[in-house]
Amino acid sequence: MKRERVVSAALAAGLLAGCGQAPAPQPAPAPEATPGVIRIAEDSPKLQQIRVHVVEAMELPSDEFTAPGKVEFNPNRVSRVLLPAAGRIVDVLAYFGDAVRKNDPLLTLESPDADEAAASYLQANASLTAAQAERTKAEQDLERARDLFAGDAIARKEVLAAETSFQQARTAVDTAQAARTQAEARLQLLGLRAGDPRPRITLRAPLSGKVTEFNVVAGEYRNDTSQPLMTIADLSTVWMAADVPESAIRMVSLNEQFEVSLNAFPGERFRSRVARIADSVDPENRTIKVWAELLNTGGRFRPEMFGQVRHLEEPHTVPVVPVECVVQMEGRTAVYIQEAPGQFRVMVVRTGKRAGDVVPILDGVKVGDRVVRDGAMLLRGF
Repeated sequence: MKRERVVSAALAAGLLAGCGQAPAPQPAPAPEATPGVIRIAEDSPKLQQIRVHVVEAMELPSDEFTAPGKVEFNPNRVSRVLLPAAGRIVDVLAYFGDAVRKNDPLLTLESPDADEAAASYLQANASLTAAQAERTKAEQDLERARDLFAGDAIARKEVLAAETSFQQARTAVDTAQAARTQAEARLQLLGLRAGDPRPRITLRAPLSGKVTEFNVVAGEYRNDTSQPLMTIADLSTVWMAADVPESAIRMVSLNEQFEVSLNAFPGERFRSRVARIADSVDPENRTIKVWAELLNTGGRFRPEMFGQVRHLEEPHTVPVVPVECVVQMEGRTAVYIQEAPGQFRVMVVRTGKRAGDVVPILDGVKVGDRVVRDGAMLLRGF
């Protein structure tokens, strides 16, 4: 029975063919899908929402780092003013916050040391005058003795005695001269003038700057000459002290440039020069202290201001794409490259550190490639 049904079906098909009726057409096979390639029909509304960007080249630093920092006094331009001798403060001529110039008077002091130095100078000067007079007399006596000896008026031993007196007088003058020089040097050390019988020591500014610390009152007597009366700091330059990570210190060397930003001046960038690098690593946070010098001619930078430093390595040219071109896919970084109208390929890339609104592409795309900028989320659905 089964065989009869098969034969009947074959006969029926033959009869239909004999009558001229063609078999129904079969649909064309769909093109094979290429792995990683997405195709969108040209008339698809999704294609109209996709925008592409041509990859460009840009010069960017090969590496960089940022580190927190704080403004400090330039330690090479700070002076702590000490008393040269114990005594009573007579007048104070500069106060906290005052701007002073080098050699400006800061205060005056009455001191027993000053009186003693003045007296020692007067005494040394008088001794020198007396010694010079004795030398002149001894020289005249020697000349007279020589004349008399030439005329056989005196014995030779008297000439020898006159020569000895003259040599002693010369030695006494040299000794007195040295004593007066020493007394004069002491006066100069105290800032006194020779010949003043009742001197007052005038303490002067060792450098130009501002009085940043102050600890003195007129009328008080000071015995401790190691205690600073005031501190003067030259703020025409300041230092930015930064804590550079141990892993980044290889990029830093003396006299290199740091870019400085301060919390007090948002949006502004300042140039500085590396002046000193610490010799050891902080064991707690694994950083190395680096000090960079900032010009402060306008006086805007004040010690204890907080900010950060940024250091850029030598620039090199790399392909870059806008930030929105880069997508994260299953833990990988990728972009969509347009190979032809309506045809896109997923490309895994290796990126560098973001620079503003662009990201450097270290591997995966080249300059001139067309990458999807708007509509990447639409492609992820395919």
